[in-house]
Amino acid sequence: MTNITMPGSSPAVASVNAESMKIGARGDFVKELQQVLHSKGFNSSTNIDGIFGPKTLKAVQEYQLSSSISNPNGNFYGVAGPRTLGSLGMASAAPNPIADQANAASNMVDNVIASSKKHLGSPYLWGGTTPSGFDCSGFIQHAFAENGKNLPRTVAQMWNAGSKVSTPAKGDLVFFETRTGPSHAGIYLGNNKFIHSGASTGVTVTDMDNPYWKDRYLGAKRM
Repeated sequence: MTNITMPGSSPAVASVNAESMKIGARGDFVKELQQVLHSKGFNSSTNIDGIFGPKTLKAVQEYQLSSSISNPNGNFYGVAGPRTLGSLGMASAAPNPIADQANAASNMVDNVIASSKKHLGSPYLWGGTTPSGFDCSGFIQHAFAENGKNLPRTVAQMWNAGSKVSTPAKGDLVFFETRTGPSHAGIYLGNNKFIHSGASTGVTVTDMDNPYWKDRYLGAKRM
């Protein structure tokens, strides 16, 4: 059985450049790496998920050993760097972790907005967290939860958990003071509009310049 050594276990470890994939990496380039390794007999068909975990690490190490690219004493053993990617025919598929993260965030925002719009017209219900009736925070929590992101339950908790932004972008939460402190919130849609569950309207889209809401606007937070 091949001895598997985690990158970084050798005494001297060189830094990994931006064109390398290592354990913990995620994204489409990792999935492509897994597919190529599978086609060459080094990776299981059940391990093509875009996550560079222990199974992908083992596949990379075994490929490197068989191709004399690296060994357990090498600084880049288990790291899919330029030499490994080039040998696999993936030299042009250098990963861009920053772009992957940006794309994932953009997809999340689009999906949250799509989920929120599905519930247009749902009635308002104090304490409600389902399409049969939402309060404002229950509506927001539901839209994010449908896309795998858990938010706090109350408006005040969301306000405290978010990161302040000077100008809201799509998917940010916008907060209002209808009572003392942050007491109402919605999801910013862009074009100066937000979607929320209002006590008198249910789930609806409202303009940020609506006089009632403009006078009570507190700020925006990114979750």
